[in-house]
Amino acid sequence: MVIQFSPLAMSHPGTVPRTAPIAIAPKTSHQTPGLPFRHSHANRDDAYMSSMAGNDSADSDSALSGTVTPCEACALRGSKCVVGDEEEKCMSCQARGVECSLCQSPPPRKRKLARDLADESNGHRGSPGRSDNRRLRQHAPSLSSTAASNSLIEEMANFGGPTLLKRTLGLQEDRYSQYIGPTTDFEPSLINLSPFDPQDESLLARGTLRKVSDHDTFLMLPDATTPGYDHQFDDVDEIERIVAPHGRKLINLYFEIVHPGFPIIQKNVFYEKYDRDRHEFSPPVLAAVYLLAVNWWDHSEDLSRFPRPNVRELERLIRSSLADAMWRPKLSTVQAGLLLSQRPEGDQWAPTAQLVATAQELGLHLDCTHWKIPPWEKGLRKRLAWALYMQDKWGALVHGRPSHIFSSNWTVQPLAPNDFSEADCDENDVEGRQEMERGRTLFVQMVYLSQVLAEILETFYTLQAMQNVAAAGPQGTHLVLSLAKPIQLKLKEWYAALPTIIRMDSSLLGGTNNSGRLSSIGYLHLAYFAIEITLHRRIIRALASDSQAIDPYLEHICRSAAKARLISAMDFVNRLTPQHLRAFWYFASKTNFALIGTFGSLLWATSPGREEADWYRRRLGEYRWTLSVSSKPGESHRLTEFAMGMLDISTGLLKKLPEKPELSRTGSAVDFNPGRRHSLLSMGMSSFAGDTFSGLNSADISAAQSPGSPIDSSDDEDYEYETFSPTAGMASMRE
Repeated sequence: MVIQFSPLAMSHPGTVPRTAPIAIAPKTSHQTPGLPFRHSHANRDDAYMSSMAGNDSADSDSALSGTVTPCEACALRGSKCVVGDEEEKCMSCQARGVECSLCQSPPPRKRKLARDLADESNGHRGSPGRSDNRRLRQHAPSLSSTAASNSLIEEMANFGGPTLLKRTLGLQEDRYSQYIGPTTDFEPSLINLSPFDPQDESLLARGTLRKVSDHDTFLMLPDATTPGYDHQFDDVDEIERIVAPHGRKLINLYFEIVHPGFPIIQKNVFYEKYDRDRHEFSPPVLAAVYLLAVNWWDHSEDLSRFPRPNVRELERLIRSSLADAMWRPKLSTVQAGLLLSQRPEGDQWAPTAQLVATAQELGLHLDCTHWKIPPWEKGLRKRLAWALYMQDKWGALVHGRPSHIFSSNWTVQPLAPNDFSEADCDENDVEGRQEMERGRTLFVQMVYLSQVLAEILETFYTLQAMQNVAAAGPQGTHLVLSLAKPIQLKLKEWYAALPTIIRMDSSLLGGTNNSGRLSSIGYLHLAYFAIEITLHRRIIRALASDSQAIDPYLEHICRSAAKARLISAMDFVNRLTPQHLRAFWYFASKTNFALIGTFGSLLWATSPGREEADWYRRRLGEYRWTLSVSSKPGESHRLTEFAMGMLDISTGLLKKLPEKPELSRTGSAVDFNPGRRHSLLSMGMSSFAGDTFSGLNSADISAAQSPGSPIDSSDDEDYEYETFSPTAGMASMRE
């Protein structure tokens, strides 16, 4: 995915023609052994624009000036000196409001010689100068709002050079953007009075306004004035030194294993930048890709023979450079933060809050559908926005914290097929394209599940929601059931409509995946079970807190539904193959594995009798065995090790429970005669707990057991109640 490029020089109408909105001092090139030579951005722009315009002769270049000595101020600062057409001052001096020495002695304009063009065509490029920028300006007027110009912008946006980002909003090389909100010191009605050039920019004393729609405006500011700007190249060099000479192999590992199931980087552009000049990358995103890929070091035959890079030093560089990047936020900043959070040790709640704030600076919470930015950036923004949404919602779940993103301030549109790059996979690689399609479907479905999770958190786990249930008194449980019913139906419908390509079918679960490719679909299904468990945890808690007022059969229905979820979740983990366990797992997965054990512990603790408690005790022991088998040394070691530790803590606490009474079948909660059952169901006690096994494969129910462990369940527990209505139940209780 593209991280940073240089913007196209643009002309400004009126009295201040400009080749760039704000002239920024480039940093001195740091040549590192083994790294490509850092060519001038202007030269690459020059070559590209020449090829588009057909400038292949001296005559075609007759109007272009040659290399010119910079003004005294730019020479002193070591910055590039850029002068607009018909201008006397350079743009750097204009931006700083200082006198420019070029006003006193304007340099002569030279015509480029034919031999110079011949040298360029042979790959020998001269020094960058104002001629490069003037050439770009000659082509800039063609970037109008007509259909032809839109086609040109899109063509240039897909070109692999630095021109890719000249019309982007969040990925320019020398500027960063700040969204101007409705309550800032910028009044929207006054902004509209500002004169905007054909590129929708207007130069002000505080920066450059960039208008992307009738209602959305950003302030573009220079990178050069922010902390840490001066040592970006040094950071990249240090990152490359740590991973050398294995950098390319680590990049390949990342795109093979992580990218398909977490597509927040533009693969083809990333490779082009990597091969051309790694200094174009934002240091934290390059380091984050390396750091995440190191988790699969032993998966590569080429890498496993060598010692791993210094991971601690790499992580230190990520965190320090990411802190600097927050001062000049770009889309690459969000990418780096999201990737860092996917590491088993990288998930923390405070950085998530900072990442959400950074994304809001960039306007990622807004609908960019009709913005005047390249189409590929719209798709990238939407993917990043939803990845951030997922990070926030799942982070809120695993940390037990209030979410930072609210639906009232979120207008991002759902993901569509054209929001993903078609260039991510070779057309001739059929298996690769199928894997890419599986990954995209996986990502889209995870976004939907995250929205369901957000609804559960908002409905049941906010302070206000918990107070509402407590205030309902004896009717609190029925209130919980009535609120849970529509969410349960959503989950049931989602599971039924799940695309075949990402189902955990019998062939994959049986280990017949002969391609040897790792599959990340496990994290989606685990997330589904975690959401089901989160919903049922709230119901079981409500039952336990109000056990005296609850009809025993209603309690039995709800506990049977919870038991079915636990059985299916444990069976899912038991059936995971090495192809699943060694794949990329979403950051919340290690906690989601632990939630299964936590849920079983809750059901054990709230069991009404000794027999049921012993059943949960045995199942939790078997689940721990499954986790220990999956926790053998390798990529999945830390994935299930956390769940084992948490399960040990929970079962240790359960040993302090008082002995459960031994309940006989006669008079127990499950011993209702058919007349009693029919009476309850006819009152409308229907559907929530009636979906005891909704959304679960028959195999998940019939074969939901660990090795050598029969399921002790009665016919009552397999009974599917189709007509339970929580509100009707509340009415019966009031009577």
